[in-house]
Amino acid sequence: MTDKFDRFAALHAPRAPLVLFNIWDAGSAKAVAAAGAQAVATGSASVAMANGFADGEAVPLDLVLDIAARIVAAVEVPVTIDFEGGYAVEPEAVAANVARLAATGAVGCNFEDQVVGGEGLHPCAFQAERIAAIRAATGPAFFINARTDIFLQAKPDTHDEAKVDAAIERAHAYAAAGASGLFVPGLANLELLARVCWESPLPVNFMAFPGAPDAAAVAQTGVARISHGPFPYRAAMQGLEGAAREVLGG
Repeated sequence: MTDKFDRFAALHAPRAPLVLFNIWDAGSAKAVAAAGAQAVATGSASVAMANGFADGEAVPLDLVLDIAARIVAAVEVPVTIDFEGGYAVEPEAVAANVARLAATGAVGCNFEDQVVGGEGLHPCAFQAERIAAIRAATGPAFFINARTDIFLQAKPDTHDEAKVDAAIERAHAYAAAGASGLFVPGLANLELLARVCWESPLPVNFMAFPGAPDAAAVAQTGVARISHGPFPYRAAMQGLEGAAREVLGG
């Protein structure tokens, strides 16, 4: 298992990023692994939609953990799970939940700083406490991909140097607390993204989306990881619906 942790961490190389084509169950994990993926990652929205729930921790925690365990058992490559806000607020409760996730065999998780079901972000210091509790509960190798929603919660035309300053402040606080990576979904301005990559003490994760800059341009900013979020699931469901319409319409 240690080898999987080491392999996964080593895949985060600036300008040669790990590409994660996000999955939602054991079947989709096997398909993506068969395509040559070096690791697989769930997307919380994809898992939720595939099971009839809304995003935002609406999927019961026990079901999330069961899905994670099934994915880990289905593939040989490292598995990381989008664990949203940890299914709790207080650091001790978050840490207990992530410890259960680590027990499934997952090598890491996404952990976000937005207030799930509320507004805004958790204060930086409090989010750092939550990350530190996760680190203490999971040991040194578990990959905590600390997501900040600074950019996702703001319109792209408001992304500016001040928001980058705030993201970098959080990156340093999260790194000091034990985070392994920094996820900045929503940020697609390459100049601002390059500054985040340059000043972050953590490897940076970009989220691809339709209309975003292409992977080669993103990689040149210094990004170490590119995720695809809910978009693979949406494309798969569009393909399934189209195929069904052809058959049923005929």
